[in-house]
Amino acid sequence: MSRLDEITSELDPPFAVVDLDAFDHNAADLVRRAAGRPIRVATKSVRCRELLGRALRTPGFAGLMSYSLAEALWLHREGLSDDVLVAYPTVDRGALRELAADPAAAGAITLVVDSPEHLDFIDAAVGSTRPDIRLCLEVDASWRPLPGLHIGTRRSPVHTADQAAQAARHIVRRKGFQLVGVMVYEGQIAGVGDAPAGQPLRGAAVRWFQRRSAAELAERRSAVVRAVRALAQLEFVNGGGTGSLERTSAEPAVTEVAAGSGLIGPTLFDAYRSFQPRPAVQYALPVVHRPAPRIATLFGGGYPASGPPGADRIPVPSRPRGLKLTSAEGAGEVQTPVVGSAADRLRLGDRVWFRHAKAGELAERFTHYHLVDGQDLTAAPTYRGEGKSFG
Repeated sequence: MSRLDEITSELDPPFAVVDLDAFDHNAADLVRRAAGRPIRVATKSVRCRELLGRALRTPGFAGLMSYSLAEALWLHREGLSDDVLVAYPTVDRGALRELAADPAAAGAITLVVDSPEHLDFIDAAVGSTRPDIRLCLEVDASWRPLPGLHIGTRRSPVHTADQAAQAARHIVRRKGFQLVGVMVYEGQIAGVGDAPAGQPLRGAAVRWFQRRSAAELAERRSAVVRAVRALAQLEFVNGGGTGSLERTSAEPAVTEVAAGSGLIGPTLFDAYRSFQPRPAVQYALPVVHRPAPRIATLFGGGYPASGPPGADRIPVPSRPRGLKLTSAEGAGEVQTPVVGSAADRLRLGDRVWFRHAKAGELAERFTHYHLVDGQDLTAAPTYRGEGKSFG
């Protein structure tokens, strides 16, 4: 019996557990890789207040990166942080009015914008009698080596230093706004594994374009920051993610980095050469029937990850070893068959453990995470368990 099976023996699956030893190990490794740059915790990769607080209590972490304004307001109101960056533009009029009506929240929360239209929307939603709204200018980090060739996520219409300066001028000339930050997230580096299993040619191609993209971005990001600093007193320049901490932290223009998935260690982050997070979050499904030799059928478990459909978005059975999903059924909403020699050793009620492909999305499937700390077991609500939905 595994350690997790023993500690959770009184629980009926399906349930999800967090191995806090692995979580703490991953946090320490992220701090090591950030090499002195503060790490802002990406909340969408965690979605559990207890774990967010645990990360923030780790030296080297500072501030939160939220994925919606409503979430940022809730986290601030709950006392989790007085420094929250909302990393995606918002058009939530109710949340904007709540922000404008609360001077403490307005002083703690920063909104991302990338165009004058965002400023117009905020003004229309909350009017002009309000505290200044703190803003962060988002700059597109994608690599464009040739005309018409675009590698990376299209996150902003602002790409060059000249465009960033023009956008910054719009902000600093508008009453009711304060430009305090710049964010440049290089998803094509931070979020794409450079050592995909069984794909050496793809891995070599990824490493080739990531080296060149990183070199181009370091130069462009420096120019962007110089241009914006000439117009505004910036408090922070945010960049990077779990997959690019070393590269991004080494850039003088960057004052902080962001990470979240590296705390959890989902399967998409197995495909990196320079680091290997431990699987901190797993979930257990029970065996409910044995329809044939070498097959065991589990209850539930159909938790695919968002993004482009593919095998890398499907949960993976991790224990007992020697199990895999079937190509015909995969992971199902009501039942999930697993096949392999290990299936013959499974009996009704036994558990099969899985890892999710992404870090935070599993929290939307469970009301609680069961936290394993040594031999102790406690429960902490996820966002879903607290009745919060910010997606």
